Amino acid sequence: MATDEQMKEIVKQKYSEIALQDKATNAASCCGSGCCSTEVYNIMSDDYTTLEGYHPDADLGLGCGLPTQFAKIRQGDTVIDLGSGAGNDCFIARQETGETGKVIGIDFTPAMIEKARANAEKLHFNNVEFRQGDIEKMPVTANVADVIVSNCVLNLVPNKHGVIKEIFRVLKPGGHFSISDIVLEGELPASIQRAAEMYAGCVSGAIQKQEYLEMIENNGFKNITIQKEKVITIPDDILANYLNTGEITAFRSSSTGIYSITVYAEKPADAACCAPGCC
Repeated sequence: MATDEQMKEIVKQKYSEIALQDKATNAASCCGSGCCSTEVYNIMSDDYTTLEGYHPDADLGLGCGLPTQFAKIRQGDTVIDLGSGAGNDCFIARQETGETGKVIGIDFTPAMIEKARANAEKLHFNNVEFRQGDIEKMPVTANVADVIVSNCVLNLVPNKHGVIKEIFRVLKPGGHFSISDIVLEGELPASIQRAAEMYAGCVSGAIQKQEYLEMIENNGFKNITIQKEKVITIPDDILANYLNTGEITAFRSSSTGIYSITVYAEKPADAACCAPGCC
């Protein structure tokens, strides 16, 4: 079993490859470069093209939801996007915040940061910035964000509890988040759980849905709401890389479910800057 640092390095390498690929040849999906067939590149991603502020050059198809659409962003807000990639959600958030707001994208892949900064420069946005860093220890001071968004990223992070604590720290009292992620109900086959490619593809790094929601609650958040939920079906040609025909049949007939959920939660207005137990 790989260590947390090894898993982070696998993710960094995989998403560096995606960032450096030409968009026309990129199998752009949450499954990333090389782990999915190109015919199923959009098995998790949602269609951003109808959202105001959308810029095709920033859309690598790496998400599993539309968190920015549900994030209740207002004019003048400070918004942070965790795992900002090429800047897709940041630019849509910027449409909502207007010129009086501020948007900060955080990503730990240097190639993604470079791509996002180039996109922001082309768009002449002076209130969108991108910072390289680990979302388990964000390069942001406490109580700075009105809203935090993230799209299919926490499932890539070994220490999910640490990220939730950081979100609590960085949000202003009364602030909120809207995050899309992959969660499970039931157990994945062991061969999928062990596959590094499926980890980098957002599947084997996912945790149980109930555990995910409890983790948010246990870190002090209130008014937790599932804003959207959809079933994720992994095509047989992907499963065939890890399971034989009989195992695929057994998996299909099992009670295991893979879901994309978009979760909203608020930091209480009277909260201290830190999550419970970490101050």
